[in-house]
Amino acid sequence: MNTEKRIRVLIVDDSSLVRQTLSGIIEADPELEVMGTAADPFIAAERINREIPDVITLDVEMPRMDGITFLQKIMSQRPIPVVICSSLVEEGSDTALRALEYGAVEIIQKPRLGTRNFLEESRIRICDAIKAAAMARPRRLVKVQKIQPKLSADAVIAKSQSNAMIQTTEKVIVVGASTGGTEALRIFLEDLPQDATGLVIVQHMPEHFTASFARRLDEICRITVKEAQDGDTVLRGRALIAPGNMHTLLKRSGARYYVEVRTGPLVCRHRPSVDVLFRSAARYAGRNAVAAIMTGMGDDGANGMLELKEAGAYTIAQDEATCVVFGMPQEAIKRGAVHKVLPLDEIASAVLKQCV
Repeated sequence: MNTEKRIRVLIVDDSSLVRQTLSGIIEADPELEVMGTAADPFIAAERINREIPDVITLDVEMPRMDGITFLQKIMSQRPIPVVICSSLVEEGSDTALRALEYGAVEIIQKPRLGTRNFLEESRIRICDAIKAAAMARPRRLVKVQKIQPKLSADAVIAKSQSNAMIQTTEKVIVVGASTGGTEALRIFLEDLPQDATGLVIVQHMPEHFTASFARRLDEICRITVKEAQDGDTVLRGRALIAPGNMHTLLKRSGARYYVEVRTGPLVCRHRPSVDVLFRSAARYAGRNAVAAIMTGMGDDGANGMLELKEAGAYTIAQDEATCVVFGMPQEAIKRGAVHKVLPLDEIASAVLKQCV
């Protein structure tokens, strides 16, 4: 392969062992090459001034400047795809969420001990994350303006229970996303009114991150957002986020939709899997479901979306121009599983129209 076409990676980590191990993993992949390494963000900035990498792998805890501050500066001044590789994100999910909000494409948790063995065992995931990042189109970081505080969850839930007594064919919204999905979901959910049709969402995230992610969305959205628990009812005005490392299925008992949260094998290399959620929605909601597939690498959700369409559900895909990575929506479109392809800022209104 022509080396000029390989994805050039800058490794930023204060550990010489991690730099050495990551370099070996990256150089062993014929599609990747190490452009350089840096022990801290100041050295990295000097390297970037001389040559722009395609992707940066970035630690969080480093001397002179932490990785989150460096990420914020990169995305504010000269956006470059970044993969966070740090032990801090395992314990501090708020740190990982800040990284995703500031524009990191992927998060890889490394343990505090046994890092070298972990990295060696995770070489496929690391290389896949770098390749996904290289496909991303990072946007310049701008300050997000928060909306006014929402009404209490009690008011929303009471209204939903009342409607459920009248309508036995209540609509339900199911959404799947991966790379770039944290920001896409924020935009989508912020556009929904407080009495929006109930949602179940799968966002590919590591275990322990989804609870903090849901809490953060809950603070800025008019609807209630929470991490799904087994048996949770799907209520009007509430979004349930599938927990990391657990499949989440939509089920129905009479007029009541609820979720089943359980373990199981990886599906499309993911747990939770969008395909699992979409298939369950096709089976238990059918034509009462409205589905959206958003930015993400791979094809998770594409087959499930086709099953939804065949069951009578209305299906929407995010368009290429507004995706960070157009993989998942593109695969669904290729399978003929999509009724409508829309830019991100039009998806919420289109979904709501189908729920009337």
